[in-house]
Amino acid sequence: MHHHKPSPPTCLPGFEHVNRYWDRHHNTFAAKILPGEYYVTTGQEVITTVLGSCISVCVYDPVQGIGGMNHFMLPSSRKDDMGLLSESFRYGDVAMERLVNDLLRNGADKSRLIFKAFGGGQIIKHMTAIGQRNISFLHKFMTMEGYKLKASDLGGPHPRKVVFFPLEGSVKVKRLQHMHNDTIVARENKYSTQLSKQEEITGDIDLFD
Repeated sequence: MHHHKPSPPTCLPGFEHVNRYWDRHHNTFAAKILPGEYYVTTGQEVITTVLGSCISVCVYDPVQGIGGMNHFMLPSSRKDDMGLLSESFRYGDVAMERLVNDLLRNGADKSRLIFKAFGGGQIIKHMTAIGQRNISFLHKFMTMEGYKLKASDLGGPHPRKVVFFPLEGSVKVKRLQHMHNDTIVARENKYSTQLSKQEEITGDIDLFD
């Protein structure tokens, strides 16, 4: 008699494109998100990603049993290096609003939402500003929206692997050694390039689908 692994929890509408696989290490299904993606679930599964200068925010409602995680990066602004007043901030706004709105749409209560944030590392010398800009954005967003971070591991020289258990709200963070950097750097550079191209094309057009 051999054991069949269970089928993955039902995916909420709109997240069918996210890569899900059986995670033997945690003995559960996992949804793996890439830069620019996010995932929300009411199922017994983990959400995972690997971060360099990007940030992932884990948000959950412990009463309702729903949680989600995003993975975002602000494009480097051509207007001013801090990017604090520039249109590039809307990339972070969109990433946060989509995640929160999808949680609320699927039964979460705004007053119960708990936030945890990770990433924003400086993993290559010449890209100093990016991780820091992402962190500044996050703090500014949280203040403006009246949210508080319950836990965070931000900045520093490390890439991170994040594993989020959305129903319990617990997060495992593994600081990766530098041998993993090349893949992460390549992925983030590629994403960063796409963002600057997109920013030039879209101008003032809103990014919502």
